[in-house]
Amino acid sequence: MGKKGHWLFIFIILLTALIMTPSSSKLFAKKVLRIGVINFITHPALDACQKGFMDQMAQEGYIDGKTVQYDISNAEGDMSVVASIAKKFVSQKKDLIFSITTPCTQAVAAATKGTGIPVIFGAMTDPVAAKVAESWERPGGNVTGCSDWMDVGAQVKVVKEIVPGVKVLGTIYNAGEVNSRVQIAELKKAAPGLGIKKIVEVNAASSADVLAAAKSLMGRVDAVWFPTDNIVTSALEALVKVCEDNKVPLFGSDVNQVKRGVIASCGIDFYELGKEAGKMAKQVLDGRNPAEMPIKKGKMGDLWVNPSAAKRMGITIPQAVMAKATKVINK
Repeated sequence: MGKKGHWLFIFIILLTALIMTPSSSKLFAKKVLRIGVINFITHPALDACQKGFMDQMAQEGYIDGKTVQYDISNAEGDMSVVASIAKKFVSQKKDLIFSITTPCTQAVAAATKGTGIPVIFGAMTDPVAAKVAESWERPGGNVTGCSDWMDVGAQVKVVKEIVPGVKVLGTIYNAGEVNSRVQIAELKKAAPGLGIKKIVEVNAASSADVLAAAKSLMGRVDAVWFPTDNIVTSALEALVKVCEDNKVPLFGSDVNQVKRGVIASCGIDFYELGKEAGKMAKQVLDGRNPAEMPIKKGKMGDLWVNPSAAKRMGITIPQAVMAKATKVINK
């Protein structure tokens, strides 16, 4: 063996030894991404959005505990906790943050400003009004995602189809949520054209306020509709009970609410919304700039009805509405 061959042989032996040592093997291991997931409060729609996101990420090759490590945090409606979680994710230098709801996205957008950490949101109604994006077509910063924007006019039309005599419509929402204020503004625009003469609004600043707010509407309204409000949805059972006891029809803004006792709702599938957010996250992790990624909207189309809930509130769902329902819940 010549001198050149001798040194090549030694180099190969040393390289093999280096690769085989436990400490050095980490150098050749694929990076495990760290993704922070922040949710505002526990309720089925938001949980479905989170599950859809994680399921889609798994389909894209990001396997929990193998190629990605999730840090999942839920503030349970406490804005001070939301801010703390957002700051924690930034200090830990997450590779990406998935934020669910408007309050969470606003907090994360503020915390990540100037850090370069990309943020994908789900279940946020109006990112422009919430001031986390410059426009729907070009967000312009580090935040983009999938909106749960609903056609409020279509939802109120369902109310009128089931209870044609509604003239005064009550609504409950947390005035502190931008997403809810946007939907109430849309409600006021749509109502006159559908023959609704008056909207009666009551505020519920916390889950504990929902029961009293619901009771305050009784005797003043013909029916109740509420937006995709995180506070109200988290305490929906209290609202349902009051409407049942007083035989006042209750309508929602999310199809999953029908499972919990609302008479009917048309809306989007939050699980599918989460999956779309997962697809966007994959694009960002592949190098696409979130500033240039148009914000997507969930697709309206599903109409869920609950004849049993209608009966408990003193009405019957017309056959014409039953015929076009995409899902019938009897519970």
